[in-house]
Amino acid sequence: MVSFQRPDGQAVQGYLAEPAQGSGAPAIVVIQEWWGLNNQIRGVADRLAAAGYQALVPDLYRGQSTVEAEEASHLMTALNFGDAASQDIRGAVQYLKTRAPKVGVTGFCMGGALTLLAMTQTPEADAGVVWYGCPPLEYIDASKLRAPLMGHWGTQDEFFKIDMVDALEAKLREAGVGFEFHRYLAHHAFANETAVGPGRIPATQYDSAWAQQAWDRSLRFFGRNLG
Repeated sequence: MVSFQRPDGQAVQGYLAEPAQGSGAPAIVVIQEWWGLNNQIRGVADRLAAAGYQALVPDLYRGQSTVEAEEASHLMTALNFGDAASQDIRGAVQYLKTRAPKVGVTGFCMGGALTLLAMTQTPEADAGVVWYGCPPLEYIDASKLRAPLMGHWGTQDEFFKIDMVDALEAKLREAGVGFEFHRYLAHHAFANETAVGPGRIPATQYDSAWAQQAWDRSLRFFGRNLG
């Protein structure tokens, strides 16, 4: 765990995973699902570190996490998305910019929605990858999306339906945003390896084949834009 400052000067914590080559490597801010800073999202940061990136997961819930969907919903509802995007996530990007030449942002589910918001409020970010999450479209100022953007969406996603993705694409095209979206015959959370078995939330389902393809695309994208 490391401490870093938000633009407003408040100190917050985050989980930092470092690659073998240490500081100087390109970096990525990783934004949690609604569960909080848990072992699964730490594992995402560790995976990026193994691929050669510094990866920082800001602790948006200030030490809280859960495995219960109802509690996760309460935590997410209590989160100020605008503050998280413009302060916690931008602060994480600014912190990594002191250690890395280029910094990307990526997030899953709730973190995907926050990635889109943060990319409109963080001019320091060099690239963004969104995984199956989007805020209400009226909250996205597409004119401020200037860095390259990739998105991964499940055509069977019941939380972020594919017609919403169509509307998002139309909004981004109208604003001249450069983006690359990929659609998968998959359910929500298809890249979360814990979304398996009877304990998973209904309407979520891990799919190892699609997850691997999306990860391959993401790492190539980050390699092009952060390398």
